[in-house]
Order: sequence, then structure tokens, then C-alpha cells
Amino acid sequence: MPEIRNFSIIAHIDHGKSTLADRMIQKTGLVELRNFRDQILDSMDIERERGITIKSQAVTLPYVNKEGRQFELNLIDTPGHVDFSYEVSRALASCEGVLILVDAAQGVEAQTVANLYAAMEHNLEIIPVINKIDLPSADVERVKEQIEVELGLDSDMAILCSAKEGIGIEDVFEAITEYIPPPVGETSRPLRALIFDAYYDPFRGAIINCRVFDGAVRPGDRIRLMSNRATYRVEEVGIFRLEREPRPMLAAGSVGYIIAGIKTVSDTRVGDTITLDTDPAPEPLPGFKEVKPVVFSSVYPVASDDYQSLSDALEKYKLNDAALVFHKDSSAALGMGFRCGFLGLLHLEIVQERLEREYGQSIIMTVPSVRYSFVLKNGESLTIENPTYYPDPVLIEKAMEPYIRANIIVPERYMGAVMDLCQERRGENSRFDCHTPGRLEIQFDLPLAEVIYDFYDRLKTVTQGYGSFDYDLLDYRENDLVKLDILINGEKVDALSQIVHRDRARARALVACDRLKEEIPRHLFKIAIQGAIGGNIIARSTISPFRKDVTAKCYGGDITRKRKLLEKQKKGKKRMKMIGSVSIPQSAFVAVLKSEGSEKKR
Repeated sequence: MPEIRNFSIIAHIDHGKSTLADRMIQKTGLVELRNFRDQILDSMDIERERGITIKSQAVTLPYVNKEGRQFELNLIDTPGHVDFSYEVSRALASCEGVLILVDAAQGVEAQTVANLYAAMEHNLEIIPVINKIDLPSADVERVKEQIEVELGLDSDMAILCSAKEGIGIEDVFEAITEYIPPPVGETSRPLRALIFDAYYDPFRGAIINCRVFDGAVRPGDRIRLMSNRATYRVEEVGIFRLEREPRPMLAAGSVGYIIAGIKTVSDTRVGDTITLDTDPAPEPLPGFKEVKPVVFSSVYPVASDDYQSLSDALEKYKLNDAALVFHKDSSAALGMGFRCGFLGLLHLEIVQERLEREYGQSIIMTVPSVRYSFVLKNGESLTIENPTYYPDPVLIEKAMEPYIRANIIVPERYMGAVMDLCQERRGENSRFDCHTPGRLEIQFDLPLAEVIYDFYDRLKTVTQGYGSFDYDLLDYRENDLVKLDILINGEKVDALSQIVHRDRARARALVACDRLKEEIPRHLFKIAIQGAIGGNIIARSTISPFRKDVTAKCYGGDITRKRKLLEKQKKGKKRMKMIGSVSIPQSAFVAVLKSEGSEKKR
């Protein structure tokens, strides 16, 4: 029987995690050279294009070490972005050790530190690996010093490798077999298996990726999911060898899959515990929690006839992504649509892009918002994420919004620019740490609403790409929040409403009005675009009308003839304005969405 080792690779974005996984898969001969492609564990086109991992994957690598001992190395690949931190924590809970990957040129970054703490919380064996040593800008000694000082790890243990060139891969394998402990667990105990991911197969239903801690599971067993007490009969179990490979059973310590005729991915929850219905475990594995959406936006079809098509596409998408939450919504300006909840901005972008690419949907998304909390004067508490349901200002006792703690690691020379950016976004409680010469860790408490628009892009711009950003949700704090309405020709456009801080309302309104002025075509009458808080107008732009020169035929004669014609035209324009409606092109909604970064440029 081969010995089992379960491990994961953690790193900051773009430090070479997927490339190292590719080399390890090639080294063990799981895939022939002619069938190999880069980022082989990343199955989606969008993952390859952006160079990020969105969906957690697992693969079992057969390996024989220098002493001739046989191993089954279970690599559980994890998403690299902060939006998917819960999935990362469940993947780490399924391992006994991790490789912490550090770029030899860029050094330790914000998410490297965050991932290290996550690994330490699970008491995992941590092996530092310095990647990209082949780069001309690689500074191995400086990175070793950072591993000692910032991560508190033994830099003598650090393995030097270049995943791209295939240097040092054998050393990585040997370190895994030597330092990562074997899994503990007894086959004789009642079954306890942790779900760390699930995906949808159109022929087999939801396929559960799990790590078995105790007991064993075989085809024909009746299993129970402990969070919702649903029961299913197991059809097939097995391990991952790029393709699914059936096995007679999965025993304690194994990582593999279970197929049990589960209809949708949302029936299985990441972090849930599987046990046998006939011999249930007394308690589930720790750490399970419901994943709650953080960012909200409404999705509408460009053509109202496509509503049913969008509904079907979202239902199909939900089969594969249990984190997406949506319900029906409607707008006077955009018609019928759906209000969706996302884990973060990257998750929102991925859903938008996949709906357009994989399901052929042309969609409009409203301004992203967060979940606000209001305490009314009658003592009632109210939580809303849609500006449409903003309560009457007269009834509000206090308004609260969610805050995050942002960890930003930057070279010292960008400190001033980052400070300005955070203070512009209402940052407070700043703290500084200088772990190594030339690098600063800056902590700020920021309102989540100020981060979800373009904070990450602006940070990358002001730090010329050297800034790294990571955040944790903190709590709700009281603030002066108002509802900003956009009026076109005196009518509110509900799809453009936002909840904003009173101090930021005018800047937002000016940008929205200017963008709409550029996008809405001229009509035969004058159009006023206004930003308002309640009945108070705080910003305005005006679109001039098309105007026929009615005095062109009047040459010579009395001036009153011209005045008479102009007055007649003026009355006609006024009457037209009263009965005329403004057609707002779809591009105008998109323009307002993209305008948030323009406030500073004014």
C-alpha cells in the first residue's frame, strides 16, 4: 500500500502556483507530453486568460522517493484570490502540510502572509519554496531574509526552484515526503469526510470533492450531509488522476470524489461533513459556516425579450457555483431582472464574463452595492442591499455600513500615494510595520463600499503594480449615509440610485451627470440630468436640444417678426418636453458603472 501525503500550495497571486503544479504533474508522468497544456488544473478559459485559479482542484500524484518508498501525494490546489478565502480555509483543513511559494524577485507579499496565518491556524507543516530563481531580477538572499523576518520560518529549509524551467522539482517532492506528516485517522470509526469543493456534471449530477478523516465509504453506502441532514446513496467513489479514477472504497486519510446522484451543487456545502446514515458520527468536523454574499448588483437583459433566457442561464450557472445568490427584481428603467449576491468584486466579474461567454447573454449590471444596516426611530432594525428599499430619512435613527481591515504591502517610496488613496476612501486607524528595509505593511480600516468600485485598480496604478492588497471583514460602523438619486428630465431612474456617504455624494453625482450627458443622445427638447438627495438637487448637467433655425427666412423687416417665430418655437419645445420621453441607451448605464474612478480626475 502506498503511503499517503496530503498537501496544498499557497502563494500570492502570480507567484507561480499553477506552474509548479504543472511541473509536478509532468514529473509524475500523469499526462503525456502531447496532451499537456499550461495551467492543466485550471479547467475554465477565464482562468487561463487571467492567470488565476477560481475553482479548487485536486489531483493524486504517484511518486517513488529515492529510498524506493511508494507514495500517493494528494495535491489540493486552492483559489488564489481573497474573495475565495473560505474555500481556501476548507482546502487547507483537508491537508497536513503546505508549500508556501515566494517569488524570488517580488518577495513576500500581503496574501503570502495571510495564507501563512491560515495554514498556522490549521497547525500545518509549512515548507517554504523560493520560485522563479531563473529571473535576472531574482534576489534569493533578500527573499530568504524576508522568510526569516516576515514569515518566521527557517530559511535553511527553503527549497530553490524554477517551476517554469523545471529546476528543483525533485527537491520539492523529497521535502513533501520527508517533512509533511502522514494523515491520522482510523477506518474503524464512523465515517467523517470534509467537503472542500463540488462541481456539476450534466450526466452524473454534483460530484463531491472530499477528504476522508475517519471511517471509509464504498459504493452502495447511504451517506448523510450533516448540515441539512439530506441522505443519498453512493454510486461511485474514486481518486483524481486528471480524469476521475474509480476505486472500491475511500478510506481514512484519502482525498477523492463521491458521486451520489445529488441534483445540484447548492445541495452540497463547502465545509460540510459527510457521514453514514446507518452509523452516523457523533459530531461534524469543525469550521463549517454558511458563505454569505458581500457585494450585490442587479442583472438585467439588454433586450427585455431575453428575460426568460437570462433566467435559464442563471439557473444553469447556479448548478456549478453555489456561492451565487439571486432573486427576481424589477426596475422602471430596465424592466425585469435579478438581484444577485457575490462573494466579492472578482466573483462578480467572473459571473458577468461567464454569463456572456458560456451562456451567450447580453446583460447590464447596476452599480455594485454592499449590505447596509439601519436602526429606525421605532427601534426596528433593517438590513438592505438595494438602494430602492432605502427607508424614509425621517424614520432613520442611525445608519451603519460594513468595514474591512485592509493589509497593504508596498515599497517605502509609495507610502505617501497609498496614504492619500486610503484617506480619500475614508480610511481610518492606520498602522505601519516595517518588517524588512524598503518594504512597508500598512493597515487601514476602510468602508467596504469604498473598496468595491476601483480601489484595487487605483492601488496598482499609484504603486506602479508593486502594491499587494488583502482584507478581512470587520464589523458595521455608524456613518452619515444618504440615498443619491439620478433624475433625467425630472424622473428618477431607479437603476442608477446609490447609497453613499454624504461627503462623497456631490462628487459621485457630478461624475454620473457628466457621463450621462456624454452618452444620452440629443433630443428635440432640452434635457436636464440631475443628482439629488431627497428634494435637494446637488449636481446638474444639461443636454442642449436640436434647434431648427426658424428665422432663416426672415431677412430685413421688423424685429418683432423674428421674436414672434422664436416665441412660437419656444412654446412648442416646452409642450414637447412635457409629453416627450427620454430614451436612455444601454451604454449610459455601463458608463455610470465605469465612472467611479473618474472622481479624482475632476
